[in-house]
Amino acid sequence: MTPTGSSRSVRTTVKRKVLISGASIAGPALAYWLHRSGCAVTVVEKAGALRDGGYPIDIRGTATEVVRRMGVLPRLRDAHIASRRATFLDAEGGEIVALTPRAVADGAGSQDLEVRRGDLARVLHAVVRDDVEFLFNDSIDTLEQHGRGVDVTFRGGQRRTFDLVVGADGMHSPTRESLFGPEDRFHRYLGYCFALFTMPNTAGLSHEIMMWNTPGRAAALYAVGDQDELHAFLTFHRPHPQVDALRDPDAQWDLVATAFAGAGWKVPAMVDALRDADDLFFDTVGQIRMPHWSSGRVALVGDAAYAPSFLTGQGSSLALVGAYMLAHALATHRDHTAGLAAYERGIRPFVTMNQALVDSGAATLFPTTAQALEQRNTLLRGLDTLPSAAARPAHSALTLPAFARRP
Repeated sequence: MTPTGSSRSVRTTVKRKVLISGASIAGPALAYWLHRSGCAVTVVEKAGALRDGGYPIDIRGTATEVVRRMGVLPRLRDAHIASRRATFLDAEGGEIVALTPRAVADGAGSQDLEVRRGDLARVLHAVVRDDVEFLFNDSIDTLEQHGRGVDVTFRGGQRRTFDLVVGADGMHSPTRESLFGPEDRFHRYLGYCFALFTMPNTAGLSHEIMMWNTPGRAAALYAVGDQDELHAFLTFHRPHPQVDALRDPDAQWDLVATAFAGAGWKVPAMVDALRDADDLFFDTVGQIRMPHWSSGRVALVGDAAYAPSFLTGQGSSLALVGAYMLAHALATHRDHTAGLAAYERGIRPFVTMNQALVDSGAATLFPTTAQALEQRNTLLRGLDTLPSAAARPAHSALTLPAFARRP
């Protein structure tokens, strides 16, 4: 299959045709479970091919059970990033404390995984690519719902009709905007902007994270192995979202350079590297919070519906669990209206719990005042002596129902 081509579904007699917009995490996971329930699935992706590489993401708790049931857990364990150390630094670059990543993650269990985003997308695509249709280098142009289905016009000119359409197209979802309206109705800004990119590993870092903080500013370098590249991360506090900069690379660099003027450690070199980066991702830090995730025959899943922000560490896990729960609900209910309602009932408490993790994540990673930063540092210095939390963590708070083929 070529990147711009498609693979044919092996099923020819199905009752429900489903179009999924987005081939990152939620999309292929949903495609897998919908195909298993007897649906004919098409996945459309605006990129010309799968996005390789990418920053490290976590698969935790209930999401680990999802990938186990998909049969891909061994492959993801092979791709696991075995970070050995997380070092927190002061304004001058001096070491405050060095911890194991597991301690920073509040005693997460050994079943949790950390992999590069592109590795997860590749594994999910591989397990489903021969069973569903993929349309790369294309996207949805228009949707028109009627009693028998959804008429879809693709930007490539193709017109087709589906029984259901699902937007798995990320935080800035075009599907959500076409169905529910502008993003600002549902976006909860969390007070930060960030820039993510790769840069040369001139420091010789290996299997480790280094985090520099001053009040309202943070810089991190992440070495996922012994590679020649580092994942670089710069974030800074702003009381209001810098929306105008989202589509202007020059404005993004100016914002970052201004925010980090006078910074110590390796930050000046990071700002310089940002200017030359060809993989820069700049965005505001926020969540998507919606009263409903579907309308008629069109639904949303993953970040498009309930992005929790990277401050929770739960974006990919929510995408995996949400895909499973949506497919399960549709497999259980012949009527799509009942199925979509069951999907929302089944996962909304889990989503709410995980989105609520954002406050503790922000306090740990990005304190905005000198007092809050000192409190964070004091907490980190004693982290190796803290007892394990007795409460069940939010990322494991949902027990997955058994998945059966739709009769």
